[in-house]
This record gives sequence, structure tokens and C-alpha cells, in this order.
Amino acid sequence: MNPCGVNPVAVNPVVVVHGGGASHIAKDRKEMMRQGVLRAATAGYSVLKAGGSAVDAVESAVAVLEDDPEFNAGCGSVLNVNGEVEMDASIMSGKDLSSGAVSAVRCIANPIKLARLVMEKTPHCFLTDRGAAEFAAAMGVQEVPREQLVTERNRKRLEKEKHCKSAPKPEPQKHLGTVGAVALDSKGDVAYATSTGGIVNKMVGRVGDSPCIGSGGYADNDIGAISTTGHGESILKVNLARLTLFHVEQGKTLEEAAEVSLGYMKSKLKGLGGVILVNKAGDWAAKWTSESMPWAAAQAGKLHCGIDLNTTSVTDLDLL
Repeated sequence: MNPCGVNPVAVNPVVVVHGGGASHIAKDRKEMMRQGVLRAATAGYSVLKAGGSAVDAVESAVAVLEDDPEFNAGCGSVLNVNGEVEMDASIMSGKDLSSGAVSAVRCIANPIKLARLVMEKTPHCFLTDRGAAEFAAAMGVQEVPREQLVTERNRKRLEKEKHCKSAPKPEPQKHLGTVGAVALDSKGDVAYATSTGGIVNKMVGRVGDSPCIGSGGYADNDIGAISTTGHGESILKVNLARLTLFHVEQGKTLEEAAEVSLGYMKSKLKGLGGVILVNKAGDWAAKWTSESMPWAAAQAGKLHCGIDLNTTSVTDLDLL
């Protein structure tokens, strides 16, 4: 660990990704999700190794997950009460706290790329719905047909959720999916990106934590970067991302900070979730209170990966 305020002599770049907290992942999907987070971590790490920034790396990693129908973001987004896709995303640079976010966007393949455009091409931090759509068009972002973002699996999930809601005891935290990434680049800068389709059968216009800076993620070079996943309303109420980094500021390790903040959310609100973190020293952590959370980390030529508690694998990057 480097002394406070002293730049490290040699930075050890790292990217960590998550594929969302989940109450249960079927066996046949676990391998596909494992491969998905490995692809995303590899993509982000390739950007870092080529000299790209932490912001470039997290955008690239999250875009890979948005393009994978196994994850609740982009083309795998869950459906609202009307059977439509509405997506949220945010991105932040720890170098100068630059931030960009979008919510309730439709017909966009990669909301995380639109969030970055908000960060870099507007004086604002957050655009929503119609305004975000108009900005996307002005920036030349291509619209995709609505049907392209709707999968048969998510149609069935919506039908099932509507049926369950009419049952005596619906499960409010069954699907906690989000995707996210954090990174540290060779210059010592950190960044985060988070993207989601929200929750199944949500009201039209519902926005969760993912696009909200301080809840869905946060990045500050002096502390670290974090991306969260889980029950959005619970995460919003405790400002999970900033709360976790507050504990880091107070001297806790990344793992300790994650455990304390996730434990607080669970005890206070019965809210389940997960976090990934990185700091400027190159330390990283992945923690969750949901049953599972697909995650992967790439650093020093190694790929670390896991889905369930106490099941971590390590692979050489060049073997993939």
C-alpha cells in the first residue's frame, strides 16, 4: 500500500467486472455467464495494456456485457410492465469526478456509450428519456429496433413475474441484475461504469440506482472506484457506492468496507446486492450478499473469476 498522496512508482493496472447479483442462476446459464464476464474483463484489460484510460476500459468492458443477452443490460434487458425495454447507465472518471448518466432510454444498443457522451459532450451529468433520445440522435448514435433488445427469455420472465405478483407472496428481490466495471489505468486513474435494464415488471419510467452517481457507482482517485448491483431501491436509500468508499476513507480495507456497507443495507432494509472495488494501489475486491454474482478481474496477466461464494478460478490471460 502506498503512502497517502504519493504516486506509486509502478502502477499495476486492473479491471474488475460484475454481471449482477442473482438469487439463483440455473446450471446451464452459469457457464455462459462465466464466459461473458471473462470476455468483458479481457476486453477492458486489453484496453489498459494498450495504454488506454480507465474510462476507456470500463466503457469497453460494460459494452461487452450490454451486447451479451445473458445479462440484464443492453440486449438482455428485462421488460417493464408494458413489455418494453427501458435502460439506465452511468460512468465516472476518478481523475476529475467527470460523470455521465442516462435513464429510461430505449432503442439504444449501448447505453454506457451514450452516458460517456453525456459526460464528454454536454455541460450536464444526467439526461433522461426523451432528452436522452434527442441527444443520442444529435450525436449520431444509431437507433436499433425495439424488438432487437427483447429476448424470448425476458418475455417469459415478464409473464412469470406478472403471474407471481398475483400470488399471495411475490418475491421482490428475485432478479437483481446489473452489469458494471471498475478499473485502474497505468497513469493511476480510476473509473467506474454501471448499466442495467432495471427490474422485471417495473412501472414505466422507474429508475433504480445504476445511473445515480453515489449509488450505482462512484470514482475518486484519492479513494477508489466502485460499481454496485442489487435491489435498486435499497441501494438508493443507503447510497451504497459512496457509503462503501466512505468506509475506505476511514481506513478500512476494500473487503472490510464492502462487508460493512452491504451488511448495513441488509440489516436496515433487507436489501441484497454486491459490489466490485479497486483503489489506486491496485488492490481490488468483489463482495455480495445475494446468492450469486458473476464477476471477473484481470491483472498482471491473470484472470480471476467466480459466481458463487468460495468458488474462484484463476487463469492465465494468454491461455484464453
